[in-house]
Order: sequence, then structure tokens, then C-alpha cells
Amino acid sequence: MKVISTNNQYIVYGDDLKTYDNIPADIYTVRFSRMSGFYLEKVGPFEIKESKIYGVHLNKIDKVARSFTAFDRSLGVILSGAKGIGKSLFAKLLCNEEVSLGYPVLMVDTYYPGIADYLESLKQEVVVFFDEFDKTFKPHDNENPQEAMLSLFDGTTNGKKLFVITCNSVDDLNDYLVNRPGRFHYHFRFEYPSAEEIKEYLNDKLDEKYKTEIDEVINFSKRVDLNYDCLRAIAFELNMGYPLKEAILDLNIINTDRVSCSIKIYANNGKIYTSCINYYLDLFSDDYSRIEMKNEKNENIFDKSRTHRMILFSKSKFFYGFNAYTRLFRVYLFRLFNKGAFSNGHGI
Repeated sequence: MKVISTNNQYIVYGDDLKTYDNIPADIYTVRFSRMSGFYLEKVGPFEIKESKIYGVHLNKIDKVARSFTAFDRSLGVILSGAKGIGKSLFAKLLCNEEVSLGYPVLMVDTYYPGIADYLESLKQEVVVFFDEFDKTFKPHDNENPQEAMLSLFDGTTNGKKLFVITCNSVDDLNDYLVNRPGRFHYHFRFEYPSAEEIKEYLNDKLDEKYKTEIDEVINFSKRVDLNYDCLRAIAFELNMGYPLKEAILDLNIINTDRVSCSIKIYANNGKIYTSCINYYLDLFSDDYSRIEMKNEKNENIFDKSRTHRMILFSKSKFFYGFNAYTRLFRVYLFRLFNKGAFSNGHGI
């Protein structure tokens, strides 16, 4: 039997009770109980299943570790980018590295009122990891959890801390976190794998007889953003003997994207014809689509006799570079033949 005394209270525990002057170097999840308050649940270290790390700049892990040691105050790191491109893996590798250097890692995956005060009360140097901070600490009702954390991130609290947050969208972060190196010194932006990185990954993962599909996968990545989760799934299907065109039809890789753009055609007579496109585009299809052009009376400028050609655009040939953040699209129009009614240049 072990007895713990705090103030005038005495609590009886079993013989397995252990006491520490500091939190041991390991990985913990921060939890909260209405009866006992905040506590730490041991979960680590993080398991890294990949034998080779792709798309993660390992030299930046060493950079953060050295900076945290050299800093005389807290250090913050933002890891931003779409899902499945290495943010969480980078964070886990960094956390494991910090544990090996003697720092405990506290993982925060749930927002609890008062958590900032709890973390601030820790006088020990620790690493605090917020996975998907933009979602976990998303403002709701009349409460703004991100604002409640600002004083903690200022770096002037008890005990130097390394704050690491991952987010899918920088736009969902508080304005006082982005472009504020006083709070978050580093901001590492993770992009989709390049053609060279896709080639390296598939060369390592594919059986020799299926490597002829690599160029097809690279071409496909120009139409659909492929993260490492997608590449892993594609490599598995190819090694099972399925051709790429068949595999992607069955995989849980989204094949549509919302297109929003305006097209203007400037006629020689000075008139301007416009069309607004706002629909879902099937990125796996090679079919051509038609766009109706309207005049100022909202009339279709192409008659039913088909004397004039419809405007055509090819989704497979002319839609490139889908950007995960801005979704900017460029549409290349075929020349219109209407006995010289339209100029050769078409503005978009």
C-alpha cells in the first residue's frame, strides 16, 4: 500500500505506485476526467512501418531538434498540406527523435477547456504535438479554442516547449498563428509527390514486370493529385496484375473535381459572349464536353442546325496541374469557325 498526501488530503494507492520528479521521456496522450482533471496516458513510441521514408526531408528533423536545443524560449513548427503526403509521418519521426534526446512528447488530439493552462503549468521542457490542429481546435458556437492557445504559444510560459501542429488548410488557422515566427518559427509546406518522387517510389514498390506502368501512373498524376496513400494502393493493385486503367476504376481515389470558371469570347463586332461553368468534372474520362455560350439576351449563340461548332474542351489533354489549395484551372479552347465572326484570340 502507498499513501500520497497533497495539502490535507491522503489518497491510498496500490504497491505499484511510482513517483517521478519529471515526466519520463516517452510519448503520451493528454486526457481529461471530470473527477480527476488532466492526466497523461502513455502510448509511445510511434511505430514507423515504412522501411524507407519518401517525401519527407529528414534533414529538417535534425534542423528542428538542433533549433529547439539552441532556443532560449519555446519553438513552434507548422506542418501544412493535403492529407496523405507526409505531415503526420514527419511529426512522428520528429517526436521519436525528441524522445531519444530525453524529451517527453505530449500528443493533443482533443480540445478540452483549460488545456492551455494545464500545459502552461508544466515546468519541464516538453514537446507538444497537435495533430490536425485546424480540425481539433476549430472554432465552434461562441468558443474559439485557437485563440485560447495564443498565450501558450507566445513562448514565455514556464518550461521551454516545442509545439508541433499539422493542418490540412492554413486558411483554417488563426490569423495570429500564420506569418508569426515569434509564435511558430518554422512552417514546412508539404506538396504532392513530383514525377521524380513517384518514379522513385514505384521503382521500389513494384515487381520488375510491372514497372512498365510507371510512366502511365506519372501521366495520371497530372490529372489527379496522388498522395502516398494513393501510390501505395496503386502499387498493390499493379503487383496483383491489374492494369492501371482497370485498377483506378475500383480504387477509393476520388475521380471528380468541381470546376468553376468563366469563359469570354470576344467577337470582331465588339460583342462579348460569356459562359459560366460550375459542375463536377470526371477526371478519369477522356470524353469531350460541350459548353453553351450565351449572348446578352441569354440566348444560345449556336443554332440547332449545327452550322456553328460547339466549343469543345478535352478534360484529359487540357486540364493540368490541379492545385490542392487554389484549384486553379486553365481551359484551352479550339478555334471557332463562324465565317470570321470571331477573332482568333479568345480571352478567358
